Amino acid sequence: MAVTLPSSGPKAPWYAGLTAQILYAMVLGIALGNYFFVNGSITLGNFVFESSDFKVLADGFIKLIKMVIAPLIFLTVAGGIASMGDLQKVGRVGIKALVYFLIMSLLALIFGVIAVTVMQPGKGLDAHQAQQQESAVFEKAQAQQQAAMEKAKDQHGSSPAEFIYKIIPDGFVNAFTSGNLLSVLFVAILFGIAVAKLGAQGESLQGGMEKLTKVFFMIVHFIMKVAPLGAFGAMTNAIGLYGLAALIPLGKLVIVSIIALLGFAIICLGAVCRYYGFSLWALVKYLREELVTVFGTGSSETVLPATIEKLENLGCSPSVVGLVIPTGFSFNLDGTAVYLSICAMFIFQVFDVHLGFWQIVGLLGVMMLTSKGAAAVTGSGFIVLAATLQSNNLLPPDQMALGLSLLLAIDRIMSSFRAVTNLVGNAVATIAIAKMENEFDESVGIVNVK
Repeated sequence: MAVTLPSSGPKAPWYAGLTAQILYAMVLGIALGNYFFVNGSITLGNFVFESSDFKVLADGFIKLIKMVIAPLIFLTVAGGIASMGDLQKVGRVGIKALVYFLIMSLLALIFGVIAVTVMQPGKGLDAHQAQQQESAVFEKAQAQQQAAMEKAKDQHGSSPAEFIYKIIPDGFVNAFTSGNLLSVLFVAILFGIAVAKLGAQGESLQGGMEKLTKVFFMIVHFIMKVAPLGAFGAMTNAIGLYGLAALIPLGKLVIVSIIALLGFAIICLGAVCRYYGFSLWALVKYLREELVTVFGTGSSETVLPATIEKLENLGCSPSVVGLVIPTGFSFNLDGTAVYLSICAMFIFQVFDVHLGFWQIVGLLGVMMLTSKGAAAVTGSGFIVLAATLQSNNLLPPDQMALGLSLLLAIDRIMSSFRAVTNLVGNAVATIAIAKMENEFDESVGIVNVK
């Protein structure tokens, strides 16, 4: 049964709804952030404010969402497996999802390589000069990014073997406090299989999980009321740190990336939508609040609970949603895949390094591995890109470091666009797999996606 929650009253007009509120907040954040970038700070009485002071609003909102992410993933995955009953069906859906993820990730990587090869955004850019022009921006950005990379390394390890090892939590409860969502997925799958094996004895436990899931979804509804504040804080900090002019030297790469991400969504994801009989545009309109929230915060993790709820209300079986969405947010990051191939090839173009066919194939193979398990948080794509380039010897260390530093100034904007693509890609994947399994109820859907 789809998740249903009590109505909060008549629907607000479009200009007063949550989507509009987030857009207003983003515009105010851009204006205030640009003021900070030009003037440095604002003095009000005895208090001096800088743009970084507003980052707490974005961090606070993301922290509120993270508070419910782990239990919601556990309940949806474990509940989805338990409700299927037939473990063979669980395995079949899981295998179909993984095969789909691999195919779409490969298409996304290839699409990015083709886009950057055709449009050549790295040609004619002097890496050293561009970095010197915005040295202050790079110094600030590098400090933030270094902290993020150290945190990611601590959670996910620095090698494939360590990455797999860290999926296994030190204890059952530790999975919910480690910050590694793959650990939560691991214990949820084990728990769901155990409940399913209990048969009739596990039905009461399954019902309890369904009720708890509704409680956590209600908490998410409360938290989403402050999404505009999170978007306002994120934009104020980002523009105050980087400024609008800081994006000019690398503006061509931003434009190429946006074109490539839009092209991938329209061509590749659109083809999947047409094959399974629903409209990509209608789906985007249905998820517009979530997409605006993701764009404003730069993190797809902020809307994971709301996406699960909306796809269930759309008619997708809760058991399929419970398996595909949490797994997809770690293994089906289409936007991140496009970003990885574009930025890696961009750096090679900047330093006039020409790759042969098999070198590109090898690079794509590495990206297929490094893009899996990337945390769906702001900056994760940059961290994965650094790990990808470090895993091969195609660039000297000094050129690789300089190329990565060039991308720091625009990573916040790139993060927003790739996160939006990740969300759309996972929504399309869930509907497609639900239709493959005949687990899509047309009569339940609250919106016409055809």
